[in-house]
Amino acid sequence: MKQTDLVNTPAKLIVEDNVIAITSDKGLTTVSSAIFNGGFKIVNAILNIQVPEGYSDIDLHEDPMRLVKLSSAKVGVHNNYLAMITAAKIKNMHHVVKSDGNLTVNVVATAGASHGESAGEPIDAEHALGTINVIVVIHGNPTDSCLVAAFVTATEAKTAALNDLDVRSRYSGETATGTITDSLSVATTNAGDTIELGGPASKLGQLVAACVREAVKEAIQKQDGTLPSRSVAMRLKARQLPVEKLASEFARIKSLNVDYMTLVSKLNSILSDPLYASFLLAAAKLDDDIRKGLVPSELRDVEGVSERFGNLISEHKPQAKSELDRVDLPPFLKQALFSILRTEI
Repeated sequence: MKQTDLVNTPAKLIVEDNVIAITSDKGLTTVSSAIFNGGFKIVNAILNIQVPEGYSDIDLHEDPMRLVKLSSAKVGVHNNYLAMITAAKIKNMHHVVKSDGNLTVNVVATAGASHGESAGEPIDAEHALGTINVIVVIHGNPTDSCLVAAFVTATEAKTAALNDLDVRSRYSGETATGTITDSLSVATTNAGDTIELGGPASKLGQLVAACVREAVKEAIQKQDGTLPSRSVAMRLKARQLPVEKLASEFARIKSLNVDYMTLVSKLNSILSDPLYASFLLAAAKLDDDIRKGLVPSELRDVEGVSERFGNLISEHKPQAKSELDRVDLPPFLKQALFSILRTEI
């Protein structure tokens, strides 16, 4: 069992097998969305439990408390605790601590973003393996409303971390705001002078946000690999525009005179070219804004501007509009990729 003092607090951080635990002899006031004992509570331990590999999904859903009790016993915790559950590996956790005077914030996060979602979109799922679990421990004395404000600030910072990495919703390709099974626990040791403000501009909020943003970002990279450097092809796939879909759409244009498999091969080659890849990523980012209705006044004629944009990388004369209308892709990516294909084929 690995046990260390939680920096500048009376609490301890314990890591054992599939369990992360924050423990304290003195009760921690918490606001939490934990599956076990969440809500507004005073507890002596906060657990983040990894579902062991091979553990039955049926057993987990029918009796999650069996896993919670078996896991809590590993760290000597048997009562007065709350528990979150994750499929992300405990070994990939990230711990960040920041202080300002007598105020200290510790954040421990585990994170998998393979099942990202964008809040407010239709989601046809009840369970997914990607989970972002965050524990925030404030060595300070926030009021109840301040603790809730810090909870909100931590949630905003989690989303900011996803934006930093351009994580996308599994369900729509939109910018992700979280995963459908995220959990967050914010706790305080109730030490020192009363703190009333926990928003992102407050002293406490800035510490919470900075810690959460860094911890979540690093935990995602540990869990999911070299996410920031993933290829443009993967960035497009996350937008639900995989090479196979692009090839299928452009196979409809008879004047290109190429079959589907040839287009797949050609598109993979195009996306490996640094200049073409940069141009197509820029097109995809423009299409993101168009889809959201963020159309600057200069771009009011989206069809005309996107055609001119595509022609920046090609000297070909414009193609008949009726033929390109068969391609069901976002306007800037469609025009850019069409111009490149006419150059390369």
